[in-house]
Amino acid sequence: MKFNTLRILGPEGVSRIDRAAKSILERTGVIVPHERMLALFEKAGAKVDHQGQRVRIPPALVDQCVAQAGKSFTIYGRDRTRKAAFGQGCRNYNSIAGEASWLDFDGHRRFCTLDDVIQAAKLGDVLPNLTIVGAMSDPHEMAVGSRCVAVADAQLRTTTKPITFWFYDGPSAKYVVELFAALAGSKEELAKFPPAYPFLEPISPLRFARVGIDLLFETCQVPLPVPIGPMAQTGMSAPGTLAGTVAQETAEVLAGVCVTQLIHPGTPVCFGGICHAFDMRTTQMIFSGPEQGLMAVATTEMGKHYGLPVYINVGLTDSKVVDAQAGLECAASLLAGAMAGADIFGHMGISGVDQASSLEILTFQDEVIGYVERMMRGFEIDDEHLALDLIDEVGPGGVFIDQPHTAQHFRKELWMPTVLDREYWPAWEAAGRPNTAQRTRQRMMDLLASYQPRPMDDRASRDMAKVLAAAKQELGK
Repeated sequence: MKFNTLRILGPEGVSRIDRAAKSILERTGVIVPHERMLALFEKAGAKVDHQGQRVRIPPALVDQCVAQAGKSFTIYGRDRTRKAAFGQGCRNYNSIAGEASWLDFDGHRRFCTLDDVIQAAKLGDVLPNLTIVGAMSDPHEMAVGSRCVAVADAQLRTTTKPITFWFYDGPSAKYVVELFAALAGSKEELAKFPPAYPFLEPISPLRFARVGIDLLFETCQVPLPVPIGPMAQTGMSAPGTLAGTVAQETAEVLAGVCVTQLIHPGTPVCFGGICHAFDMRTTQMIFSGPEQGLMAVATTEMGKHYGLPVYINVGLTDSKVVDAQAGLECAASLLAGAMAGADIFGHMGISGVDQASSLEILTFQDEVIGYVERMMRGFEIDDEHLALDLIDEVGPGGVFIDQPHTAQHFRKELWMPTVLDREYWPAWEAAGRPNTAQRTRQRMMDLLASYQPRPMDDRASRDMAKVLAAAKQELGK
């Protein structure tokens, strides 16, 4: 017995949001500052204002592009048994692709470095519930042009899981594709076993960045899958209502689906429902208010309506540190998203609202994921698990702890925490009365100490080094 799927919109709500989103695209349109892309839209039957760079997309073209988009895909780690499957009934979890700041263990922030990428990859490699390892760092000391190539190279050499990082532009994406092909052995093998995907993020309201589209002309040649995730904010870059925000978010994602399919029909895509609310008091985006859970469920319904895998931002926290607020926000929003049936949840490891990357918060969120995953698994109801004969045998006043049946089942039935506290008071006091943050830090340090690097294939290592050297030579060191 497992949780039923959570719904907020229902069939009528989904239909209304769908009609609203397509009306936005046909009536208002989107800004596409890319002449090559504008030409593709025009050829496909969209109404294009070249001077204003605005595209108005008819519903029929939207439906055509959604129909031809790839509905499932898998990305693979260097160890191909470690993978993340989308549109296949799996739940995946990833750490943040990159932040500008890093939260050190002393609680101070600083600019990120390439060494932070490696630390994040080490911890991500050994965290048991993390499916995709994010770079967590946008190294400040490196040239912007070649930075993403160096970040991807460092990740691939450290973790054996699939990775995620921020692609930058077309020229660097060309080298990233070459780097991936060097790892895979050929472009044909890369198409079968992609290790990552570029993230297309429309700029709310209703705009695209030129570099975001430009790099797709490189990655869609493979094609690499493309999650599409605008970050519309209720009351700031979207209407001040959740329904209006979800409708606009849906329109922006659908426009992104059209972009990918006009570049390369059949490219697999993921519906990124990562809209957020906006805090009118602090003038900052909200990562994990109750509205986040509501919109995550609603956008999951929309993505599944189109038959697409879904990416949502849940399991996050507005707190800067591991504390009670972080526990409440991470767990409540993640459980809602998991019950809605999304495919991937992220980005984990962020301190507050994009304030910094934090390995401690990432470790704590891994614990929350384990807790939620146990709930999602539910429990079995059959003769073996009802155990009526055992209950009758033990009888009134008996105990079950010494029964073989208990030994056989308790490890599967009961979730065992690695951070949360269940000790008796004397044991807790003898250990120095550690709080959740202290236990989380110790868990993180233990995991980092247990990391054992797996050697990379010599041929792949040499070929990747050549690609990185060429990227730095052309794009800057």
